[in-house]
Amino acid sequence: MSFKAILVEQAEKGVTAAIREVGEEQLPEGDVTVAIDYSTLNYKDGLILGGLGGLVKRYPHVPGADFAGTVESARSGKFKPGDKVILNGWRVGEVQWGGYAQKARVKPEWLVRLPDGLSTKEAMAIGTAGYTAMLAVMALEQHGIGPDSGEILVTGAAGGVGSVAVALLAALGHTVAASTGRPETHPYLRALGAGTIVDRAELAEAPKRLLASERFAGGIDTVGSTTLANLLTQIKYRGSVAACGLAAGNDLPTTVIPFIIRGVNLLGIDSVMAPLPLRVEAWRRLATVLPKAKLAAMTEMVPLAGVVEAATRILTGGVRGRLVVDVNA
Repeated sequence: MSFKAILVEQAEKGVTAAIREVGEEQLPEGDVTVAIDYSTLNYKDGLILGGLGGLVKRYPHVPGADFAGTVESARSGKFKPGDKVILNGWRVGEVQWGGYAQKARVKPEWLVRLPDGLSTKEAMAIGTAGYTAMLAVMALEQHGIGPDSGEILVTGAAGGVGSVAVALLAALGHTVAASTGRPETHPYLRALGAGTIVDRAELAEAPKRLLASERFAGGIDTVGSTTLANLLTQIKYRGSVAACGLAAGNDLPTTVIPFIIRGVNLLGIDSVMAPLPLRVEAWRRLATVLPKAKLAAMTEMVPLAGVVEAATRILTGGVRGRLVVDVNA
């Protein structure tokens, strides 16, 4: 049987991306076949759809870093037909065929059962971005950052990771500051729970001092480069920053001073290869902590036919919050 998928193929000048009919026999090896309900659009998906970054090594290819759906068949005893599942990471959509299709075939150890209280649509409204945000929040908690510790800054706050991070932190009782360079998103961020808006320009240039005044108890940084460097200089004694993005670049023009004078912790957040127990706990907490109304407010639905256009928007900073892809629309 055939199904619809976005197929990225090599062309004379770069790559092309279009909806094609794909035969089930073309699916990669794997023990579990999933009928996909929804996927999402992340920045990395945008790069792949545009043939950028050298992320895909073998064509033709189906992008889509995550998906949620129903198990159709399983050779593994871990899952059975009818089980609702989520997939994030494991380089799916990059090395392995991904979620921009009506079916996928994957390894059972890559799947997480859909937690109680979430639909597959809500799970993909959260998606890799929201799951990454939850991992960042959990890392801060593990390093002693609680609601009474002080203000937490989220950079790139109007993006997917940032939006969910703001909503999660506010729901957990934290005082949240949100950094953005888009004034039109200020009401949106305040509605998600941000008490203070910090202009992106304040963090965009190289730090003027090795240490600035102590302001933030912690941070969740999706931007990297000078933004992260500036944030580190403003973290309070023994505070922590969870770093999970590089929207402004993969460099970090900083010094050891924040670490050896104030005992600041820089926490790396990897969502792609995170172990299963950590994934399960992150999804359990997302199902119970993240307010559904705020999740709905940050979500835009896109049909499979609209993914290529949306990818252009996400690469140029034209997306606010989360994009959910309905692969059956």
